Amino acid sequence: MVDLRRLEVKARDGPSDPYALAKWRILNRLHDRNETMYYKVLVDNIEEYAPIVYTPTVGLVCQNYSGLFRRPRGMYFSAADRGEMMSMVYNWPADQVDMIVVTDGSRILGLGDLGIQGIGIAIGKLDLYVAAAGINPQRILPVMIDVGTNNENVLNHPLYLGLKQHRLDGEEYLSVIDEFMEAVFTRWPNVIVQFEDFQSKWASKLLQRYRNTYRMFNDDIQGTAGVALAGLLGAVRAQGKPTVDFPKQKIVVAGAGSAGIGVLNAARTTMARMLGNNEAAFESARSQFWVVDAMGLITEERKNIDPDALPFARRLDEVNFQGLKEGASLVEVVKTVKPDVLLGLSAVGGLFSEKVLEALKESTSTRPAIFAMSNPTKNAECTPQQAFSIVGDHVVFASGSPFGDVELGNGRVGRCNQGNNMYLFPGVGLGTLLSGARVISDGMLQAAAECLANYINEEEVLKGIIYPSISSIRDITKEVAAAVVREALKEDLAEGYRHMDARQLQKLNHEETLQYVKHNMWSPVYPNLVYRKI
Repeated sequence: MVDLRRLEVKARDGPSDPYALAKWRILNRLHDRNETMYYKVLVDNIEEYAPIVYTPTVGLVCQNYSGLFRRPRGMYFSAADRGEMMSMVYNWPADQVDMIVVTDGSRILGLGDLGIQGIGIAIGKLDLYVAAAGINPQRILPVMIDVGTNNENVLNHPLYLGLKQHRLDGEEYLSVIDEFMEAVFTRWPNVIVQFEDFQSKWASKLLQRYRNTYRMFNDDIQGTAGVALAGLLGAVRAQGKPTVDFPKQKIVVAGAGSAGIGVLNAARTTMARMLGNNEAAFESARSQFWVVDAMGLITEERKNIDPDALPFARRLDEVNFQGLKEGASLVEVVKTVKPDVLLGLSAVGGLFSEKVLEALKESTSTRPAIFAMSNPTKNAECTPQQAFSIVGDHVVFASGSPFGDVELGNGRVGRCNQGNNMYLFPGVGLGTLLSGARVISDGMLQAAAECLANYINEEEVLKGIIYPSISSIRDITKEVAAAVVREALKEDLAEGYRHMDARQLQKLNHEETLQYVKHNMWSPVYPNLVYRKI
């Protein structure tokens, strides 16, 4: 077995974190030499190495990918390949691919446009699919769609591996993505495609364009929404209230990009379902959100408002009654609304300033919740230390990137929950695969989120723990996948997998569904050798 701890000491990188990039390099070399051992190390040490193969270290990897590149991993489709993609997909050696993660590198985490270097995101995400969901590593495919980059620093770098041109846009851009989708689903009709880190301008449009035709989803919109929703439901329980009180929560949301809107839609839908799932319920749910973007509070008075944000724009009679106005600052909104939850999806590090957190101290909740969900670590809206020291020991805190718990003195600990998409997307992918669902519905995603929310027991949640330990990720994924399978059957979307058709799946009870999922999860073990006399 490779002694990673001994090797990493000899390969320090960077002044701020002397180990992270070194660990990634060591693991990457191990992956090149021995794939089974690589995943064995990852599975057995998932809590330690998930932050290395994915966020936050993967952001640093992507920024330096052209210099770190040693061998290709995955497929690269470029704007120069138009008209050739249908034949190109047959160059991939695997006859069956179950999972593709694709990016165009346009919005890598909170780092912006990194061009072709964003392939590191797709590779890291699929490593987690293997480790957490047991997707066979011979059946995964990282994909980069290179349509250029608008990042001049990347474009002019002598080691840059991608197209030396600015990004395609409009119909030209869409034609490239359309051709890619048609090509991969022609060769692998049952594949699942996860869109990752597409800029907000295209993320929602592409999701709506393909979601009713192909087995695909966008993790930044739907995965983030599901994980945040699970945390929001957990925060209600942490306040000592039943989950059905969720529609009463006052939520201030900082950020109206694709991730923010995705969370808003998921939370509103869940509130509305709890209230009766009718028009009045949706209107009541809408009124629980105050959305603030770079220009301040979004109201109906906003000019050129994003159509996706329009349903959450506050009505003028509402804001006038509250003493607010179009463009009100985050501090003003928090001070006026006194929210139960402050949710950050802005990608602006430090946005929850001391003034904002001081304003949250006036919350009407006995236990306000702060979700600083932006990645990587430097983009977190605030740190747990700031949250607990300013708002108080009673706060419920969650972040998108990993932070340590906070020592509060007298043996007390402030829990830092990580709202990692890793809790959800492996289970969504695995459940979709094993159910043979034709598409990935909102109901399947909501079932996954509610399953994750219910994974935490009452004793833990009252301690401020709203997300489980990453060390349990394979068990969490098994439960989430089973919930997705059951929901796909309920919605009559399932078509079965391999030797299990939909009718057979329908007969399985809860425990049998869990065993079915577990049986189909790949594990990193060497196959037995059988010697035969000739």
